[in-house]
Amino acid sequence: MTALDFDRSHIWHPYASIGNPPPVRLVKSARGTELTLADGRTLTDAVSSWWCVAHGHNPPAIVEAIRRQSERLSHVMFGGFTHEPAIELAQALTRITPPALDRVFFADSGSIAVEVAAKMAVQYQNALGFPAKGRLLAMKGGYHGDTCCAMALSDPDGMHTLFRPIMPRHHFADPLDFASVVEAVETHADEIGAVICEPVFQAANAMRFYDPELLRRLRALCDEKGLLLIFDEIAAGFHRTGPLWAGEWAGVTPDIMCVGKALTGGHLTLAATIASSRVADTISAGRPGAFMHGPTYMANPLACAAGIASLRLFAESDYAAMVARIERVLSTGLLPCRDMPNVKEVRVKGAVGIVEVGRMPARLDIERVIDEHGVWLRPFCNFIYTMPPLISGVDTIERICAAIRDLASCEPGPLPADPDFHE
Repeated sequence: MTALDFDRSHIWHPYASIGNPPPVRLVKSARGTELTLADGRTLTDAVSSWWCVAHGHNPPAIVEAIRRQSERLSHVMFGGFTHEPAIELAQALTRITPPALDRVFFADSGSIAVEVAAKMAVQYQNALGFPAKGRLLAMKGGYHGDTCCAMALSDPDGMHTLFRPIMPRHHFADPLDFASVVEAVETHADEIGAVICEPVFQAANAMRFYDPELLRRLRALCDEKGLLLIFDEIAAGFHRTGPLWAGEWAGVTPDIMCVGKALTGGHLTLAATIASSRVADTISAGRPGAFMHGPTYMANPLACAAGIASLRLFAESDYAAMVARIERVLSTGLLPCRDMPNVKEVRVKGAVGIVEVGRMPARLDIERVIDEHGVWLRPFCNFIYTMPPLISGVDTIERICAAIRDLASCEPGPLPADPDFHE
């Protein structure tokens, strides 16, 4: 049995059937924007391996930081101990986050960072004497992760409907209709303790951008009603939409911010939930006098070392200019898609390019485009998209755009067996 045969028979891949799995490609190595397969072919990574490989694959600075740290300390529990990589990374984060956000809680992944933020909101309201305010207001079209609480805060009509019986109940409003936000807050004022949103860019579900004015109005509404405002910057942060933080489009500072993905440059799993001192001090002054969460791999030293190196790379180069260049090339390269029969809309912002189609082309067409263009695409639902490494040059982006144009021009594929499912 070959390695790929074993994989096909025994290993469950994300959003995949174990009985009829989709094809997978065996990767042997990666460098910059390129993945090298076992058969010697290379593929341009047009999706930054789910949007986290901001600096490209295996930049020497991050690889060396992990290697050096592995020789000293690979892991120690964070309960009762601390270590220099965690301290240095927290210092680096608080230098670049909005000034009011200066209390750092490290988490294992983006989904867990969202769970931590929700628990902070609940403990905060409990400490103020409002134990009934244990639900959040989230946005339709949003996505916050695949763990239980994160699923419950994602679009209620999206990909997680199967799991409604095990999810806590929250409230939802339309980010394109602020009146629905106000109505939800006023109707459920006794239950809602915080509002959570992906600032400006709803990724992994609606794949859409919205007016930053919503964030300013949310900030004012939360201040008026005594609610916390949580920004999920896991996908949109670290220059993905242009500025360092997507919240900068509105000049708004949340009470809690979740970061992840590009935090380590995509090299080791790590996220952080960063709160204001007001939130942290209020929680600490209430019962039980401590924040009740503690992941086993919290602040893993190897991941923290990768995070330090990643933040240094962000600081050493003009990533905003890199993203502006990517945006210009994407805008030009994807423009012809607008005239294609199966295309509903083309959206570009920062280093994000989205072609929404009426119906996704057939799997055979997707595989053909990947192989013929040498570009790794991972379309889902009705979205053919790219979120390339931020280091991508003009030639790389033009090659990605050519692949997307080819795929968008294909005939619509068969109707999905389950229209509620997408990855």
